[in-house]
Amino acid sequence: MQQKLITFAVPCYNSAAYMRHCIETLLSAGEQAEIILVDDGSVKDDTPAICDEYAAKYPTIVKAIHQENGGHGEGVNQGIRNATGLYYKVVDSDDWLDTDALQKVLARLHTLVTRGTAPDLMICNYVYEHTEDGTSHTVRYTNIFPQERLFTWMHVGHFRPDQNLLMHSVMYRTEVLRKCGMVLPKHTFYVDNIFVYQPLPFVKTMYYMNLDLYRYFIGRADQSVNESIMVKRVDQQLRVTRHMIDCQDLDALKGEKKLRAYMLHYLSMMMAISDIFLLLDGSAEAKEKQKGLWQYLREHTSAAVYRSIRFGFGGVTNLPFPKGDAIVVGGYRIARKIFKFN
Repeated sequence: MQQKLITFAVPCYNSAAYMRHCIETLLSAGEQAEIILVDDGSVKDDTPAICDEYAAKYPTIVKAIHQENGGHGEGVNQGIRNATGLYYKVVDSDDWLDTDALQKVLARLHTLVTRGTAPDLMICNYVYEHTEDGTSHTVRYTNIFPQERLFTWMHVGHFRPDQNLLMHSVMYRTEVLRKCGMVLPKHTFYVDNIFVYQPLPFVKTMYYMNLDLYRYFIGRADQSVNESIMVKRVDQQLRVTRHMIDCQDLDALKGEKKLRAYMLHYLSMMMAISDIFLLLDGSAEAKEKQKGLWQYLREHTSAAVYRSIRFGFGGVTNLPFPKGDAIVVGGYRIARKIFKFN
C-alpha cells in the first residue's frame, strides 16, 4: 500500500461542540491523508462516539484512538507513535484548515516528494480568528523565508517577536520528529512550544508557501492562552520552559549560526512570557519562582547562552530597578492590545 502523504493528528478532549468542522476540513485532503483522532479520555460529551463515527465512515482515512487522559502533549505523542504519513501536522479540534490552501500545499508536497526534494519542514501562514470582536490577524513569514523553493537555515532572515514558528505554521517530516527523540510531557499545557523547538536541529531543508492555511480560534474564556488561565497555570509554563532549556545544547549549534540565533530568540521569548505571567500573579511566591527560573537557566546553560538571553530579549521583562515590574506589565498590556495574542 502506498504511503500516505500526510498524517493529521487531532487531539480531542470534550470537543463535541466543534470537532466536526475541524475534521471535515481535513477530509478534503482525501486518500492522500491519514487523520488520527485522539480521544484524550473525554467523559463530558460525545467526543469518543464522534471519533468512532468518523473512523467507521472513512476506514481508509480516519483512525480513532482512545486513551486515558494524558493532556494535549500525550495526544500529540500518540499521533507520532501511530502516524504512517510522510509528513505530520497537529490540528487542534477547535481549529480548522483552509481547504483551498490545503489542496495547494499537498499538491506542492506531492511534486517535491516525486522529485526527491521533499523538505524536512513545510511552513505556511496561520490566522488568528478573534472571537471577541470578530476580527482576524494573519501571521506571515514573507520577510523571513524564501518563497516557493527549497532552502536551508543559512537563507533565513530576521524574526520579529510576533513571528515565531508555532505548531499552527509547521508540517514536519514524521521521521524528523522520531529522530529527535521528542516526547512531550503529560498533563501539561503549552507543550506546543517544545514541538516547534526541540526538532529544529534535525531540520536541514525547508519550504515556505505564502498561504493562509491554519485558522486558529482565540479569545474563548476556557482557552489555555486566556490571560487569567495562564496566570493560574504559570507553573506549567515554567515546566515547559525548563524542558526547553534542557532539551538542546545551543552551544553545539555554533556552526549553524542562524539556527542557533533563532533558538536563542525563541528561548528568550519563553523566559519573557514566564516573567510576565509571574509578574501578573504579583505574589511573593511568584517573585521567588521568577528568581528560580533565571537561576535554573544560569545553572543549565553556558555563560554565553545565559548572557545572550539575560541581556537580550529575555531580559527585557526582568528589569532590576524600582518600578521595573510596572514598566514590563505596562508594555505587555500595550503589546496585547496591538497583537491580540491572548
